[in-house]
This record gives sequence, C-alpha cells and structure tokens, in this order.
Amino acid sequence: MDLRLELVLLPVADVDRAKAFYSEKLGFAVHVDHRAGDDFRVVQLDPPGSACSITVGKGITDAAPGSVRGLHLVVEDIEAAHKELTARGVAVSGVRHMTPGGWVDGVDPGHTPYNSFADFADPDGNTWVLQEVRREQGEKGEQGEKGRSAG
Repeated sequence: MDLRLELVLLPVADVDRAKAFYSEKLGFAVHVDHRAGDDFRVVQLDPPGSACSITVGKGITDAAPGSVRGLHLVVEDIEAAHKELTARGVAVSGVRHMTPGGWVDGVDPGHTPYNSFADFADPDGNTWVLQEVRREQGEKGEQGEKGRSAG
C-alpha cells in the first residue's frame, strides 16, 4: 500500500503576503488560487521538483499562523540553495552539520546524505529546514532509511 503525502496546510495570517513569499522568494509554482466568498480562500503551491504541495489560505485550518515547525526541503547542493535564497531576500541561517561532538558550522565536508542543514521561516514564522541529499548519495541509502534527519 502506498501512502503518498500530497498536501501540507500552512497556517498564515495574510494570504497575499504568504503567496508572494512562497511564489516570488522561494520560486514555488502557484497552481490554485480559489475564493468562495469572503471567508474562504485556498492557494496551492508546489516547491520546484516536489510531488507534495503546500496550501495557504483563509478558512482552511484552525491552527495558529506560524505554528508549523521544521518542514524539510531536500536540496542537491545546500550551498547553492543557500546562496540563491539569500539573493532572493530570504533570511536563511548559516549551514551546519552534525558531528559526533555536536553541531558544527558549514557543510559536511564529505557531503554525507541528510547531514547538512540550514533554516528559514516564512513571514508568519512557519519554519523550514533545507537538507542536502545529493542524488547519487541519496539513491545509495548510505545513511540508512531515506528521509531520516537530525534537523
């Protein structure tokens, strides 16, 4: 049995601001922007290369704006992603990786899959983690189960 994650709801206070952040700053594609009266709006966006969408809107969740923590976006090259997002005006933390002694600044020197991270938040405070997995490494499963993370 397949159980595919297709959609994640993100609680936001200002739908237009969130739509602009995700589409203009992060480059997410807008697939739906639908209103049904004054109390319902749904905006569905896809991260580039992802099979899972996010939805922001009005009347779609009772969760507090900014309450989602730690959604992961997997990237092939975390340094390039960090540079691109920073150039687009996203406040991204420095890259860090885990060692036996704890967190260390910078990219994992061996680019170990699932071991280099950086963080950012949307305008409402929902937080995201960039996580590096190079294709050839992720396919080999060198770190055990795919999708495991320490971020």
